[in-house]
Amino acid sequence: MDMQQMLRSMQKMQTQMKKTQETLETQNFSAEAGGGAVKVTLNGNGTVTELKIAESAVDPSDVEALEDLLMAAFNEALAKKDNAYQESVGAITKGLKIPGFG
Repeated sequence: MDMQQMLRSMQKMQTQMKKTQETLETQNFSAEAGGGAVKVTLNGNGTVTELKIAESAVDPSDVEALEDLLMAAFNEALAKKDNAYQESVGAITKGLKIPGFG
């Protein structure tokens, strides 16, 4: 592969990655914990856009349990977002030997 062709390939990949990032930013990633007692939704930027807590999950004498449910739901939603990003980037960079990419 000559240098010009490699540069064109890199520019094409950069354009595809930008489009992929824009698409992922519009997606939502949700996760539940405690059998649905807590639900967290993130957008593609990792910002929490929705948080639902069932009344049954709120026990003033056991705040720690609610905290654990919130952390579990948030971490799972974040993992879903990160996995979607890795899969999308991996599809673009497949076959390329670029450190840190698929």
